Amino acid sequence: MAGGLYASFAQRDMLSLLAVEPAAQGAKLIQQIPFSPDDEAFLEDLEQANFLFFWEQANPDTGMVRDRCNVRAPDSSVLSSIAATGFGLTALCIGDKRGFVHLNEARARALNTLRFIWTKLPEHRGFFYHWANINSGERLWESEVSSIDTAILLCGVLACREHFRQYPEIADLAYKIYSRVDWTWLSEDTPLLPHGWTPENGFLPYRWDDYSEMMMMYLLGLGSPTHPLNPQAWDAWKRTTFEYDGIRYIGSFAPLFIHQYSQAWFDFRGKRDRYADYFQNSILATDVHRRFCLQLAKQFPDYSDDLWGITASDSMHGYAIWGGPPLTGPIDGTVVPCAAAGSLPFLPQAAMRVLKTMKNQYGAGAWSRYGFVDAFNPLKNWYDTDVIGIDQGITMVMAENARTGFVWDTFMRNPETQRAMERAGFHSYQPSVTQETGLSLPEDSGTGSIVR
Repeated sequence: MAGGLYASFAQRDMLSLLAVEPAAQGAKLIQQIPFSPDDEAFLEDLEQANFLFFWEQANPDTGMVRDRCNVRAPDSSVLSSIAATGFGLTALCIGDKRGFVHLNEARARALNTLRFIWTKLPEHRGFFYHWANINSGERLWESEVSSIDTAILLCGVLACREHFRQYPEIADLAYKIYSRVDWTWLSEDTPLLPHGWTPENGFLPYRWDDYSEMMMMYLLGLGSPTHPLNPQAWDAWKRTTFEYDGIRYIGSFAPLFIHQYSQAWFDFRGKRDRYADYFQNSILATDVHRRFCLQLAKQFPDYSDDLWGITASDSMHGYAIWGGPPLTGPIDGTVVPCAAAGSLPFLPQAAMRVLKTMKNQYGAGAWSRYGFVDAFNPLKNWYDTDVIGIDQGITMVMAENARTGFVWDTFMRNPETQRAMERAGFHSYQPSVTQETGLSLPEDSGTGSIVR
């Protein structure tokens, strides 16, 4: 048992631990309890608006996607991010599936993007600079070669590889881009991967040493066909247990998005490693965040069961890293739409209620051509003018996963992702469902423990 993780619980205690909406529980229940026709229509509009961002705010020749854009005034920024571009590649797959764009157009955009990434986007050992010029790919802001943002880009690359597999050049380019990444360079002196590297100063001093969005990065490294990580890297990072309102879960001192990003592509439903069922853990962490916001309603009365969700976002005073529990950042009553939207696979009914409230009650202030603005504060009558690529991306991808599991199913067809899960020690198991509550409980432990 590592890092003070859960001891075994009695079945009754686990039912208390899993006191979240029955509709949110487990992979199979996501399929068994579909969204209503009204919910489906809402999510269709949301995804189509998100897709429009990735289609219009990308250079069609390079495929690079703007980091953000102003939705209330003309925006000529040339700043792109490789993470937004990774979400943009995934959006092409969803857009084709949903009919938001013709197959030939989606295929051509994907091909242009992969050609540019392979031949022109500056890289070091296969890793890419965090910020780049949308037109040339030139490094901007003296940014770092980013390990996590490269991982998000690679997830989009591999999603395209499988969705457009009938086009050999796309599949070949995707394989080359992924295979070029030298994970052994990143881990040459430690199993804990650094945040990045700059040509001026070498490796950054920070390590990915705690549970966070970095699970995708370690798994991509484990699955590499050319420069794989040692399996011990999966065991090296800490899985710290938190407790709030009687619920225990693995977490970090970080915003809600850490429970969402890896699960945008990697499908953890019905699987666990030696430590945890991470899908169930995200259900718990999301419900904890909802309860945390309800407690904050004493101070910020806009928060309610119909309006909650705080994660890293814009604010009245600039970009903020905020959330909780534990309370992080200068929370002031701001709500962040992608917090609930990125939680759709985990708490579908609760998240839908919040998203509908945002659109129906806050209308044109909270909604734009590209879907929800990044953040707004009803108490101060402040509405963001911008949308941010990664926040539109997690919204679109998780909405589609909650509806159909499409991105999970597509991405997990890559043999390298399957190998990565095996090397990390994941195995399938069947969560049982209690007749009394509808809650999913693991069968293999005999005690109902999610994490041990």
